[in-house]
Amino acid sequence: MEAAQLGKKVAVVDYVEPSPRGTKWGLGGTCVNVGCIPKKLMHQAALLGSMIRDAPHYGWDVAQPVLHDWRTMAEAVQNHVKSLNWGHRVQLQDRKVTYFNVKASFVNEHTVCGVAKGGKETLLSAEHIVIATGGRPRYPTHIEGALEYGITSDDIFWLKESPGKTLVVGASYVALECAGFLTGLGLDTTIMIRSIPLRGFDQQMSSLVTEYMTSQGTRFLRGCTPSRVRRLPDGQLQVTWENLTSGKEDVGTFDTVLWAIGRIPETKSLNLEKAGVNTNPNSQKILVNAQEATSVPHIYAIGDVAEGRPELTPTAIMAGRLLAQRLCGQASDVMDYDNVPTTVFTPLEYGCVGLSEEEAVTRHGEEHVEVYHAYYKPLEFTVAERDASQCYVKVSVLVVQGWACPAARDRGRAGTQGGEAPCNHPHPRPGPPMQPGVPSPAGLTIDSVACRWCACGSPRSWSWACTSSVPMQAKSLKDLLWGSSKCRGISALNDAQTGVPLKAERGMVIGSLLHRCRPYVALCVFSRASPQTWQVSSQERQLASPASCY
Repeated sequence: MEAAQLGKKVAVVDYVEPSPRGTKWGLGGTCVNVGCIPKKLMHQAALLGSMIRDAPHYGWDVAQPVLHDWRTMAEAVQNHVKSLNWGHRVQLQDRKVTYFNVKASFVNEHTVCGVAKGGKETLLSAEHIVIATGGRPRYPTHIEGALEYGITSDDIFWLKESPGKTLVVGASYVALECAGFLTGLGLDTTIMIRSIPLRGFDQQMSSLVTEYMTSQGTRFLRGCTPSRVRRLPDGQLQVTWENLTSGKEDVGTFDTVLWAIGRIPETKSLNLEKAGVNTNPNSQKILVNAQEATSVPHIYAIGDVAEGRPELTPTAIMAGRLLAQRLCGQASDVMDYDNVPTTVFTPLEYGCVGLSEEEAVTRHGEEHVEVYHAYYKPLEFTVAERDASQCYVKVSVLVVQGWACPAARDRGRAGTQGGEAPCNHPHPRPGPPMQPGVPSPAGLTIDSVACRWCACGSPRSWSWACTSSVPMQAKSLKDLLWGSSKCRGISALNDAQTGVPLKAERGMVIGSLLHRCRPYVALCVFSRASPQTWQVSSQERQLASPASCY
């Protein structure tokens, strides 16, 4: 749509191959139909259940037990998704983008052939072609009965009846998110994990996520792999699995088995070889350069289908917009994929940006990395007498002699409204003031904050603050983060009483992770990583549009 707004003639070719269970959906891709949107809504439904259990502490007379009706929730969620499908069609029409509901594959490097459901073929030729086909869940086809009896995230959000007692197989964020909301809705839920949960995320934070899920009733089978699924006469599914430590087999019965063992790119049916487009032989993802171009200069790939790109919808949207602007001669900026924040919507939500502690140590060496920690108790946990042992903030800092980072100044207090968060590192001495955007040997200018705001208990989307020409003063980093109902750009962060910049003794923030509990904020301060200044590039400023980061 960006290219169409800039005057290009644009066509969209879109087709959904039904899942092995026959599930299909409309326009909008994974996020709208079988990802971000329905997942977040069902996560919200589960959170409401926990809030209802807290309600008596606040004076509400709520009849117990509280029961959940899957059919009502599913119908509401699915109707909302369908409204988004329609909205996307209207947007395409309004922008005069031609839409083809056909399955496309390459004929040559400038032409694709689209096949409609009835078999009718349509040939489309273009000067530039953008591949954004995304990915689909992976099935463990080597496991007997996996394809016949299991479902994936392509199906769970479109079930009209409750899945009942569920086994979720996998350790990905998709696995944990699905298991989390199923448990929250009152369903008997088990997760089977072969090795470690949330691979690629900070493992200390991952442990806090799984510990909290366990406390809420989710069962974990660790170090286990399924070997067979079969249907019993009563309709239940019998799953056989092996314990990798003991080598023993075990058996359990479930109503639903959900595979969440990863995703594969939608490249197999594209006939990429006819266009000369190269892929990674292992991942099957399309190889691209910094300009999103493939091995064929006028064919591009963005989003989950591209090698080495974050599998996040807002990131893909921004990459597409920048690509359209470059193709139309309106800009030369390329997407910066460093320091992209993300959130895992498990019962204890986990927001992060930058490097995990493990990755920071791997890249820079343990002697060059300092880690700051703080626990805190959200205000709403106090009256409800909730356990807050997993509510936690962690910041990884790269130590560099001779200059400092202002981001960790309030590491013990940032984001703790109405609660306590002891700081385990002494506060630094104040240094000389810094001019906005001007290199300083004593410190760095804060130019960007990634945040997820909440006001009056109503959660807001992730958004990005961009630079402001006027420095905004705050008594502390906490005051900055909580002092406004919307993001405001800052070019310097000074103490309102002393006028000096808030900064740490030394170091640069390279990974900032925050563990929060609703309805508070998932907040991360990040660095653009320059020994002199932090700067926000133009593509990050454009990312400041209110795009949700699910």
